[in-house]
Amino acid sequence: MSPSPSEPAPLRIPTLELVSMVAGLMALNALAIDVMLPALSEIATDLGVTNANDQQLVIVAYIIGFGAPQLVFGPLADRVGRRPVLFSSLVGYSVTGLACVAAGSFEQLLFLRFVQGMFASGCRVVAVTVVRDLFAGPRMARIMSLVMTVFMVVPIIAPAIGQGVLLVAPWQWCFVVLGFAGAGMFIWTWFRLPETLPRERRSGRGVREVLGAYGMVLRHRATFGYMVASGVIFGALFAFISASEQIFRDVFHQGESFALWFAGVALALALTNFANSRLVGRFGMRRLSHLALVSFIAVSAALFATMALAGEHLLLFYPLFALAFALFGLIGANFNAIAMEPLGRIAGTASAAYGFATTTVSGVLGGLIARAFDGSTLPVLAGYVGLGLVALAAVATAERGKLFQKDVPPPAPGSS
Repeated sequence: MSPSPSEPAPLRIPTLELVSMVAGLMALNALAIDVMLPALSEIATDLGVTNANDQQLVIVAYIIGFGAPQLVFGPLADRVGRRPVLFSSLVGYSVTGLACVAAGSFEQLLFLRFVQGMFASGCRVVAVTVVRDLFAGPRMARIMSLVMTVFMVVPIIAPAIGQGVLLVAPWQWCFVVLGFAGAGMFIWTWFRLPETLPRERRSGRGVREVLGAYGMVLRHRATFGYMVASGVIFGALFAFISASEQIFRDVFHQGESFALWFAGVALALALTNFANSRLVGRFGMRRLSHLALVSFIAVSAALFATMALAGEHLLLFYPLFALAFALFGLIGANFNAIAMEPLGRIAGTASAAYGFATTTVSGVLGGLIARAFDGSTLPVLAGYVGLGLVALAAVATAERGKLFQKDVPPPAPGSS
């Protein structure tokens, strides 16, 4: 007997391989961002960019392209299945990555990055949707935490990969790395990832039905609230990614060792993602994520005060900064699972809406905060505190003012 529309499908490949595969698909996005970081100043110089903050657009253009197409890929994955959407996205990701090598101007490069982000969004939608097809609730949060633990290997090593490429080749070869990474994931998933949405569970929705499904996502109080909170709080993560090379080079004069400092922050985040996979079953998704969000606000405020009063010293900045971003390991997977849990029967659509919020909104907010960089960390840190407070307000609204509660079965979709 096949599972009902909201029940997880049976798992047909080993869990460890599934975790690694989903992490690899999601890591294509991180690789496309982080491998570029050491090359941004070279790209700007080579393509005649005069405003130092404009180099951030290589990251921002990709993130903006990554957002809105998920709203198309999600319903499409619910209609035709997960594999067709995934394979077309992987081909597009690889081809546009290689096309960036031939970019003759900064404007051409930004356009190609935007298009590459569009294809990467299909990979992201399918990756999260496959997990929801197979798991729900705290089990989904646990699996997503393990996925994020493996996924975080890429942000740890990607800047070092980019730095290594620059030692032996021009910046264009960073895009060659992306082309081969996409091709590698295509081969792996083609042979090993089964279709997790059987034909009898696929939707035949037209435009009106798709809009109705998105309306269901927006009307569900918990899904919408945590979607907004994720979009806001992850603006802090994108602000760091966009401005990190400038912060470590211009403020702390650590340009040559930037990849190591960046890897340390990513490692702290990976460790807390792994810890979340162990703790979520005991303490619950809400208690862990709410505590982490409040702690992020407190640590960011303390960091701002320290830099304002004591001056910008790396040994004071880095431990608190790494702690602030480690807390994302207790936020991301849990917010995702809480938002997705009530909407298993439209998992592709829900994943698309959630992905749109957490990339487009966070990309815009993070980009604006990063562009406020003025040679000091204070504008960026002030932005972190503000984003944390807004995200906390969204969570409190979703939970009707009751934070740190036990996880409860979700209300029926469409309830307010």
